[in-house]
Amino acid sequence: MENPTHSLPSLFKQLGLPDDAESIDKFISTHSPLKPELHLADAFFWTQSQADFLRDDILEDADWAEVVDQLDVMLRKGRGV
Repeated sequence: MENPTHSLPSLFKQLGLPDDAESIDKFISTHSPLKPELHLADAFFWTQSQADFLRDDILEDADWAEVVDQLDVMLRKGRGV
């Protein structure tokens, strides 16, 4: 059975954030770069439920983990990844 593949826009939608390309670009540019020692889920800009979702998906290697990792890289380097 195939695991579902999620996109960056679907992750933003899951997090309750605007999911169009312009909004995602703005989010990345506004909140990056993250400090290397900061875990993605511990960033100040997440609500508690968003942070819990991100943390749980990485810890459980859930089907969202790959796109959460993608977001993590983008927030550390900026949108031009």
